[in-house]
Amino acid sequence: MTRSVKKPYASAARPIPAGFLRHPAHLLALGFGTGCAPIAPGTAGTVLGVLVYLALQAVPALWYLVVTVVLFGVGVLLCHRAAEALGTHDHPAIVWDEVVGYLVAMTAAPDGWAWVLLGFVLFRAFDIFKPWPIRTIDARVSGGMGIMLDDAVAGLYAFLIMQVTGYLTH
Repeated sequence: MTRSVKKPYASAARPIPAGFLRHPAHLLALGFGTGCAPIAPGTAGTVLGVLVYLALQAVPALWYLVVTVVLFGVGVLLCHRAAEALGTHDHPAIVWDEVVGYLVAMTAAPDGWAWVLLGFVLFRAFDIFKPWPIRTIDARVSGGMGIMLDDAVAGLYAFLIMQVTGYLTH
């Protein structure tokens, strides 16, 4: 029997208010507007994640991890603030979590566009289908931490598959 946990905000179908992106926290939480895509806003946010990854690709591994952890922490605050302002837990337009989740997936990824694409596909699949414990986190952890954590775990799953695939193919 699955226990239902009520989210602290209302339905995710609320429209984005006019001028919402003028607030810097909202602009970031909505991925500079990529989250406003009429179809597949999470996928659009992940495309932004690809661009951020490409910008960070040459950064030493330790700094890459530091930046990813900092972006996660900032995301907890940004996503919480945007969700409260929208009156909805994890509104589809909030995509900062997709950006960071993709960065988690791409940690220590081999070079090449095939790996960028594989990371994209794996991350989106885990984010969409939400295998255990991702679905549980999504249902039971509220606020900015809940918004960020389920995507970070989806990124971790993608990371693990990427690492095994890299090991087996090299």
